[in-house]
Amino acid sequence: MTTQWVKPPEGSWTEHYPELGTGPISFRDSISPEFYALERDAVFTRAWLNLCRVEELPEVGSYLTKDIEVTNSSLILVHGEDGRIRAFHNQCRHRGAKVADGSGREPELVCARSGWRYALDGTLRHVPNQDSYFDFDTADYGLVPVHCDVWAGFVFVNLDAQPRQTLREFLGPMVTGLDDYPFGTLTERYDWVAHNNSNWKIFADAFQEYYHVPSLHTQQVPAEVRNPAAGFTCGHFQLDGPHRLVSTAGTRRWLLAPEYMYPIERATQSGLVGPWRTPDIGDLPAGLNPGGIEPWGISNFQIFPNLEILIYGGWYLLYRYWPTSHNTHRFEAYTYFHPARTVRERIEHEVAAVVLKEFALQDAGMLGGTQAALEYDVVDEFPVNDQEILVRHLHKVTLDWVQEYQNR
Repeated sequence: MTTQWVKPPEGSWTEHYPELGTGPISFRDSISPEFYALERDAVFTRAWLNLCRVEELPEVGSYLTKDIEVTNSSLILVHGEDGRIRAFHNQCRHRGAKVADGSGREPELVCARSGWRYALDGTLRHVPNQDSYFDFDTADYGLVPVHCDVWAGFVFVNLDAQPRQTLREFLGPMVTGLDDYPFGTLTERYDWVAHNNSNWKIFADAFQEYYHVPSLHTQQVPAEVRNPAAGFTCGHFQLDGPHRLVSTAGTRRWLLAPEYMYPIERATQSGLVGPWRTPDIGDLPAGLNPGGIEPWGISNFQIFPNLEILIYGGWYLLYRYWPTSHNTHRFEAYTYFHPARTVRERIEHEVAAVVLKEFALQDAGMLGGTQAALEYDVVDEFPVNDQEILVRHLHKVTLDWVQEYQNR
């Protein structure tokens, strides 16, 4: 895929990326168990996957575990004595028991079943009755490492034996244009999880375009957006390798119409667009709004395969889509704010998190029916318009990765 963006002529986006084509697309990649089996190895075992942020591993000895169904893996992330965050397979080298569950802080990792003790760098430190083993060297039985790296406070792993790219190379210039965004200052977090009866890409598609907004979100958008003749569109789309970006204009002025707001939003001056007042977090990087949209509102950075970072300026959302089968997935959603300085600010944050959750679940509520209808397998060609370029891109990139893997 292209790794460069040039402003498209006459407002056209799709035609500016000719490798995407303009014809109808198939969603067979979202209903096929056979494709899912390939996708697990071709995509999720080879791409860099975000598991957490550094704030979740704040001190030496901090650890957390993550089960990743799509790769049939259980991992431990550990904050080492040298300050480095490492990842290991969560499996004791004795007889395969999990070394840890959940999260916490310990000076070493101890398998509850066998008593084998591992240092924070994964080396085997102690074995009960070591003399009873045969030709045994502790240096041969450390935890199995997983490639791990950090960008902008986001902790990524790669399960491939030899990753084709470093994390920064994989992310590319469009995503790393956020290097200077102050993620580390936005540490007040609200999160929730939804288990969905749909393929992971079907939910990702819901946040890749705003064409559906006037029809689906009628209670939470003003009249000028609800009008089908208004021609509501996004201001900027951008592709960089396997990653995607959509930015929209926005101003709170037109979002304050009382006829579409909940009373709690008016009372707290917070809601769908977040708190109406946010702390000054300093200069924002140019990479946040590469299209130069004025007035800028939201930029959604979609990092292949399953991470989205939606930035609203003074706060941001984080989404992860974790496949659990060919037609189910786990959706993780996180809202990050500057730590509240007053009780009122705390209430503003909680209201925003709840309203945003409802907005997302309006999309999620359509997914089971969409998946079921696609699995009827009556239609295999679906037209997508110029504002749905990112939908076209995600499905093409996924197919490209699978085909390249098969060719190898």
